[in-house]
Amino acid sequence: MEIRTDAGGGEMGAAGEEAVSLKRSLGLPLTVLYGLGVTIGAGIYVLVGATAARAGFHAPLSFIIAALVMAPSAAAFAELASRLPTSAGEAAYVKEGFQSDRLALFVGLMVAIIGIVSAAAIARGSAGYIREFLDWPFDLIVLLVILSMGAIAAWGIVESVAFAGAMTLIEVGGLLVIIVVAAITVPDLGSRLPEAWPGLSNLDAWSGVFGASLIAFFAFTGFEGLANIAEEVKAPGWTIPRAILITLVLTTLLYVLVVWVALNVIPHDELGTAGAPLSRVFERLTGTSSAAFSAIAILATVNGVVFYLVMSSRVMYGLASRGLLPRTVAQVSPYTRTPLIATGLVVSAVILLALTFPIERLAEMTSRLTLIVFVFVNGALISIKRRGIPAPANGYVAPSWVPIAGLVTSTCLLLSEAFS
Repeated sequence: MEIRTDAGGGEMGAAGEEAVSLKRSLGLPLTVLYGLGVTIGAGIYVLVGATAARAGFHAPLSFIIAALVMAPSAAAFAELASRLPTSAGEAAYVKEGFQSDRLALFVGLMVAIIGIVSAAAIARGSAGYIREFLDWPFDLIVLLVILSMGAIAAWGIVESVAFAGAMTLIEVGGLLVIIVVAAITVPDLGSRLPEAWPGLSNLDAWSGVFGASLIAFFAFTGFEGLANIAEEVKAPGWTIPRAILITLVLTTLLYVLVVWVALNVIPHDELGTAGAPLSRVFERLTGTSSAAFSAIAILATVNGVVFYLVMSSRVMYGLASRGLLPRTVAQVSPYTRTPLIATGLVVSAVILLALTFPIERLAEMTSRLTLIVFVFVNGALISIKRRGIPAPANGYVAPSWVPIAGLVTSTCLLLSEAFS
């Protein structure tokens, strides 16, 4: 069907009927839940062990470094989401900043790939917890997780985010349980904090810290996905910047506390080899079965799969709706009001990756690609500011040094991994 634009800017079919579009239905609470859900998941429930294995007792510092790297880029995303509240947000930002369709397509595809790789990593992480209950083949569990979460992602945006939002409350509750129980049962939890610093004069220690920071960085990726549901958010210029900043603050606080608790309960070498690390922490803390906590971890991880499937499909939709991908990818179902073709393509790619690569490799791949995207996005905002393009009224505006800091910190973390 031929697509053309009406006088008001909306897409029209060949016969003059208005094309089916995405529905604005998410307020700040659901948008924050989306941000928390897409951020909290396998990054902390699974990769806390891999981070501890690389950095040992310095692992909390790795999470702090990752958060500091993330912070200026988060502020840059908040301003750009206020300026350009659209699906395929990063591609739109790069297009506006560098005036290049090719560069916008490159960045947009990279963002979609990041979501696909992240979903694959989290699906593998969820399978590790599910096998605590079901002695099924690992690959079969991974496949069933992706297909079932793909069905939810195709169902509808409110249904997807409401389902995943409820799971987010449960997964955050699981982390809070660990923190509270540890505060009660581990009396020297706070007094041991200085032990995270000795030995950092050794270059090898810093190599481990920065190597772990790249994995820890994966635990913070996801907030930028808020930019890609902008066309389904009410008052996106007001809502999305606040949701991004709230998400980053809450996740940083939770991660540092949980990692410190885990290291005080289980030796880092044992934590690094655990298939379900936080379940083992819970079991050691309480002296009871870890079954209940493993169930929470399952919800946390499959929840992340839903969010990344939604994010990647919206990026594909956004690119196609702007003519950067075939228009068929931008078709929206009149029944679910979701881009079913884009969702199907994303689900297929996630299955392929999840059945091919281990979770650590997928996490590191995600972190590297995300840092590269951050370099482009921060560069785009620098260009926009230097050209004097005014921000919308009442929109969030970051100081001029913020995107410069975001570009520098993202580049430094990339280089630190390359030379570590």
